[in-house]
Amino acid sequence: MSMNRRLEFGRPVSSKRRLKDLLVQKDNRFCADCGSPDPKWASANIGVFVCLKCCSVHRSLGTHISRILSVTLDEWSGDEIDAMMEVGGNASANSIYEAYIPEGYTKPGPDASHEEREKFIRGKYERQEFLKHSLRIVSNKSKSNRQSSFAKKIMDSFRTTSGSKNMEGMVEFIGMLKVKVVKGTNLAIRDMMTSDPYVILKLGQQTVQTAIIKSNLNPVWNEELMLSVPQQYGTISLKVFDHDLFSADDIMGEAEIDLQPLITSAMAFGDAGMFDDMQIGKWLKSNDNALVEDSIVNIIDGKVKQDMLIKLQNVECGELNLELEWLSLDH
Repeated sequence: MSMNRRLEFGRPVSSKRRLKDLLVQKDNRFCADCGSPDPKWASANIGVFVCLKCCSVHRSLGTHISRILSVTLDEWSGDEIDAMMEVGGNASANSIYEAYIPEGYTKPGPDASHEEREKFIRGKYERQEFLKHSLRIVSNKSKSNRQSSFAKKIMDSFRTTSGSKNMEGMVEFIGMLKVKVVKGTNLAIRDMMTSDPYVILKLGQQTVQTAIIKSNLNPVWNEELMLSVPQQYGTISLKVFDHDLFSADDIMGEAEIDLQPLITSAMAFGDAGMFDDMQIGKWLKSNDNALVEDSIVNIIDGKVKQDMLIKLQNVECGELNLELEWLSLDH
């Protein structure tokens, strides 16, 4: 497991805490199969949170199809939690398992009978009735081997590839983002006299990191990091840490980066190569964001770019210079 996935404000995050953090996300607060609130069970190999009533149906499928664990009572292995994190929870899983529900078909609700639940859940996971055809596994292999192959194809479908869609095309990307971390200024001291800073950027399930610069409160990275941008892209989470050899890395500030001004402007203009250099958008400084000054979106040499100066939040001092560049899928 990489350091990035176990850090929260520079300190190790327990496996159970990672699982609970996933559970409280909006789409995971309701059963993936019937919509009942506050599910407390999960299928570790499928990657969904389910209620007690649907849990009983999952158990009847057998562990070769659905391995049910309690979120609060059972012990989870690191691999099981990693698999849940990789899927991302109910919304992502249902985009695969319910991709082709027939028009007019009604899922069972919270008050559905056991028979209604069983019919739907068996159709969804055992018979794979609502899956894209390319994901379905039909063979004479044993159940165990067949489900292993099926699980591999499903997990592959969640692993994204740069600049397009994921392997099976279920999670669509609208473009790529090149983030150049230029430099930091007057960063916070976390060692005796200085710090060893590095920057982590997170967008959705993707995490990227700069190099560590030793003993420097005004580091120059000039390092380009690439992120795929999904349709539901949200904000970029930015955190700066001080690297320590013998203890947990200390937080040196954080910020949220709003991507909407850049992406909306880029899509409105289409092929930027057809236009002369010009300003096409702006992210305005306000009390609700981390900007030091307004951040302008420009077309420069046929590319859509945005420079920004970020004041790090929840820390005594520190600023970061970033340069964002939008890359369409044509690139």
